[in-house]
Amino acid sequence: MNGSQAMVKTLLDGGVDVCFANPGTSEMHFVAALDQATRMRCVLGLFEGVVTGAADGYYRMASKPAATLLHLGPGLGNGLANLHNAKRARSGIVNIIGQHALDHLHNDAPLNSDVEAVARPMSHWVKTTVSATQAAADTAEAISQANSQPGRIASLVLPANCAWEDADPGKYTFEPACVAAAPLAETVDKIAQLLSDPEQAKQTVLLIGGAGMMEKSTWLAGQIAAKTGCKLFAEPRSMRLERGRGRVNIRPLPFPVDGAVKALQGTRNLVLIGATDPVAFFAYPDKPRRVAPTDCKITHLATPVHDVFATLEALCDAVGAASQTPAQLATDLALPSFVDGKPDASNIGMVIAGALPEHAILVDEAVTSGRQLADSIPYAPPHDCIDITGGAIGFALPAAVGAAVAAPDRRVVALVGDGAAMYTVQALWTMAREQLNITVVIFDNRSYRILRGELANMGGPQPGENARRMLDLDAPDLDWVSMAKAQGVPAVKTDTLAGFDQALKKANATPGPSLIALKI
Repeated sequence: MNGSQAMVKTLLDGGVDVCFANPGTSEMHFVAALDQATRMRCVLGLFEGVVTGAADGYYRMASKPAATLLHLGPGLGNGLANLHNAKRARSGIVNIIGQHALDHLHNDAPLNSDVEAVARPMSHWVKTTVSATQAAADTAEAISQANSQPGRIASLVLPANCAWEDADPGKYTFEPACVAAAPLAETVDKIAQLLSDPEQAKQTVLLIGGAGMMEKSTWLAGQIAAKTGCKLFAEPRSMRLERGRGRVNIRPLPFPVDGAVKALQGTRNLVLIGATDPVAFFAYPDKPRRVAPTDCKITHLATPVHDVFATLEALCDAVGAASQTPAQLATDLALPSFVDGKPDASNIGMVIAGALPEHAILVDEAVTSGRQLADSIPYAPPHDCIDITGGAIGFALPAAVGAAVAAPDRRVVALVGDGAAMYTVQALWTMAREQLNITVVIFDNRSYRILRGELANMGGPQPGENARRMLDLDAPDLDWVSMAKAQGVPAVKTDTLAGFDQALKKANATPGPSLIALKI
């Protein structure tokens, strides 16, 4: 047994049975080992950003890590943007990154680089295997790191000679390197006392993040709000939300800094539960960097490393809210009918809510076109949503691949702008090859529309010719139907709400992938 075979056996023993891959020469022995491991599902991505984004989407829905296989420092570098999103989501991933054989490094071959230095900013744990005999033990350690609560990015660098030399897999345990911390009982009591005062409670916001956006946690938060009168908000972007009819739907803080400041206006007590101190996404001239009022007291009731559900359960008990009907509970609301016309951000939400299958997975990278989707979510069937937590675009298509691999019996609907989709358009090919049940909706506005708004937010002038050439995606227009069909994905385009409704319902009812180019 060589080092690669020992590592693959260890991955499987540790419950890692999916590998998203884009290998090169240095990884060929690992590829051969994967070929012999019939229990391992291997999914090829034609760009490393697809590979890493898919591993992120997989973890968010499977709640366990997948492996990636990447080619040396440059291959890892191509995948860093979606590793950034994964790290912000606290997803667990085991990266296997090839390296030149140890006795070849000093020759400084063209693809030589400091792989650890490339990995470190987007990883929690980085290690280079120094011998084949150590390969399996290092893999077990990487799995333990990735299985931490919350998840961690573990990057293991594998020199080629350690992949082909003799090894022994050994026996290893895979206990998480870190487990969720218990609730802070003393702080729970203090917040319960604060919420017992009706006037204080009215000026208190519970900001929920991380695992706090799962259904069982949002239900508790809704009960607390119903009992005490406090307000609820979610972080602007969450790793996974369970929402829709029959669930407590907590609105996220707005992305624009002015909207976030307005939402928290009058807040005297901000209680963070699995969330971090809310700040502006960017710095703007003459606008605040932190969005909470300056005189607001901020309390960390549960940091992201705490057991958020147990914390909310303790607070719910402490305020006596266990029998309350939750606030913000979406009952069986009648879906408002839409009037056919030109699609825009204000009206597409009801079409999506009406066409979304029960227990679908929504992947949201509709950065500008999706800002008002929260208005329609209470009308949608119960579903999961995964967000672009780190803000690095090119997330939705790869994440949809990973989510569909993790939950093959559920329909995945990916909402993405045309500019963001072009970053990782190769994911369409993987969807077709794997015949994944994914509906891709491209919001075809032919521009980086968010940047037009950001130019104004930064105090810039109306865009001139040079600025327009950097912000617009026309001349030529992107032909999404042709691009999708070229990669094996059936596609249609439409520019009306009725056409969108018909196309979305048909795509969601058809096995395999589909793409809808919605001109807005």
